[in-house]
Amino acid sequence: FDWMSETSGLILFLMANSSSSYSFNYIISVNRLNDFVHYTVYHTGQRVDGPLITFGDIAVSTGFKNADPCTARECKWERSTDGLVYVPYVISNQYSPDELKVIERGLRSFADVSCIRFVPHEGQRHFLYIKSHSGCYSYLGRQGGGQVVSLERPGCVYHHTVQHELLHALGFHHEQNRSDRDKHIKIFFENIKPAQRHNFMRRETNNLATPYDYKSVMHYSRKAFSRNKEPTMIPIPDGNVVIGEARSMSRNDILRINRLYCRSLKCCQTV
Repeated sequence: FDWMSETSGLILFLMANSSSSYSFNYIISVNRLNDFVHYTVYHTGQRVDGPLITFGDIAVSTGFKNADPCTARECKWERSTDGLVYVPYVISNQYSPDELKVIERGLRSFADVSCIRFVPHEGQRHFLYIKSHSGCYSYLGRQGGGQVVSLERPGCVYHHTVQHELLHALGFHHEQNRSDRDKHIKIFFENIKPAQRHNFMRRETNNLATPYDYKSVMHYSRKAFSRNKEPTMIPIPDGNVVIGEARSMSRNDILRINRLYCRSLKCCQTV
């Protein structure tokens, strides 16, 4: 796969004022990615041997950082005539047998609760290339051609991280950025590393008629990107609610997948 560029395909950069008819453009739903990620991939506006990394772990082509290609093109993975959504993938040979089991479990977990089927690549035009690159990151939605999902070993090879990055690849963003977040969390910008403050900006979002979800695998932890070990966000009105510690997709994560992609709702146990 030497021929596959890190920036292959058009790269979605989520914009607040998109006029796209595709509701998933504003699905906002990042879990507690470990400190390994914070020190490897979270460098806003800097190249990480290929794409720019923005919103914490979302890859963006330098050519599209100021535009939203989804206003003019389809970024959802296509649904087949049998009602299922097949997402082809290739897994690099960089991983150990145990690491492969973790990744494959994450891929299979979507089939248990939705119409999503991650299937081995057999020549399809669009596919995911799962590899150990610079930290944990994914492009947002289907980009066209091969697109990288980076799960750097060993720090990114955990079930919840695999699910998290695959949700990005399906088009889902982060929970704490959604349009109604100020009713549910308080952000302390003074405690956030200056270069990372954009990760906490509120967006105009279509939330697929689902509630704000502290248990989402797409939610940051309360000290994410802290510059002083103090909280960067706390739940409100109850500051003791646990956030950013999900170890698998929540019921609402699963419900959103089904509402976006599937004809019938098959949910909503955690996986």
